[in-house]
Amino acid sequence: MVYQITGISPDQLENITNAPGTVRVTASNKPGFPCRVSLEDAEPGEELLLFNYLSHDVESPYRNSYAIYARIEVKAAARYTDAIPPIFVGRPLGMRAFGKDAMLKTARLSMPGDADATIRQLFELDEVAYIDVHNAAHGCFAARVERFLS
Repeated sequence: MVYQITGISPDQLENITNAPGTVRVTASNKPGFPCRVSLEDAEPGEELLLFNYLSHDVESPYRNSYAIYARIEVKAAARYTDAIPPIFVGRPLGMRAFGKDAMLKTARLSMPGDADATIRQLFELDEVAYIDVHNAAHGCFAARVERFLS
């Protein structure tokens, strides 16, 4: 096993549901509303929260936050081991590879269908501890990929 991708914890949604700046939206099409808990696109008609998420909460120049969606009804974070979640499929992705020191080591653009190969190539570099994946067009955080430690 090389890597694991986990959705954000639904516990994090409890504090933001009624927070200033959080917006409730209804998915109007699929794809288009990628849930960061289930790592799947919401179905049309499903309600989501749109909020600012601190995806790289570190003491480095690479601290990062941006708007993301999360489906309200999802109760458990999705987990994928050596597999790509549905929200990666069909999207160009920006992959930012960080070291244990929270500093950017390298980055790659992954075109649709190349996510697994790009992740594996980045983890061939010993200095890469984890990868933050972002949607290339909109820039929003998609998920963190962690080196699988057995």
